[in-house]
Amino acid sequence: MIDFYTEKLLDFIKEDVYPEDITSRIVKGIKARGYIRSKDSGILAGNGLLPKFLSIVGIRIISKKDDGKEVRPGDELLVIEGDGDDLLGVERVILNILGKLSGIATATHLMVNKAREANSSVRIAGTRKTTPGLRLFEKYAIEVGGGDPHRFNLSDAILIKDNHIALIGSVTESIKLARKIASFTKKLEIEVNSVEDAILAYKAGVDAILLDNMKPREIEEVVKELKGKLIIEASGRINPDNVVDYARTGVDIISSGYITHSSRSLDFSMDIERI
Repeated sequence: MIDFYTEKLLDFIKEDVYPEDITSRIVKGIKARGYIRSKDSGILAGNGLLPKFLSIVGIRIISKKDDGKEVRPGDELLVIEGDGDDLLGVERVILNILGKLSGIATATHLMVNKAREANSSVRIAGTRKTTPGLRLFEKYAIEVGGGDPHRFNLSDAILIKDNHIALIGSVTESIKLARKIASFTKKLEIEVNSVEDAILAYKAGVDAILLDNMKPREIEEVVKELKGKLIIEASGRINPDNVVDYARTGVDIISSGYITHSSRSLDFSMDIERI
């Protein structure tokens, strides 16, 4: 059975190669070996998604480095063999995917390490600020980097946000309405931006509160009042430069769009030889 990742990778190849790679006609049928190497330092992510895809397009893996491993300039990440035109046809897709996912894994790993120096139990989580069509890939990279993927889509949990509250009129009424439609299998979380609303939400019976764009000193007040009574999540412009300040507050979760929308892709390249 073709899994989601393989199906998407095949679509990406169609985008790049369809109806054919007219340049690589000149190497068609020449047996070749490709060496994908790092020109950067970071955490590798994406190699684990490639075997079935490469097998379908007629390429054999000779060796590969495992996802989650640290890489440095010059490290060999993947060695593949096949017809020259096939190797060149997949080159850019593979490098783009590996570079992007490894960049996300690297940023996540950095955030996790920094945060846990201040708060050993805090989780760094992703958000839905992902690239359309690549969400599952990017969530995979977050997990490789040691983070939590958070919601994959809007059906995973109820998360009442500021715009929901604006339409309903109050925190308490929004929670009441959500309780009426919520399945017992789904957690109920609400986004708030004040200590007062956080306490209101707790009293209304939510499972989690998301403290949005609140300063660390404000979050500390909420943690002091509610720690251990429900899940406390902090979010809003949190990045490697300020994550320690938020971790020190004692929150359970720190969610960050930075790791998917602002992380830098790692630089990888492929060299090829005739065999």
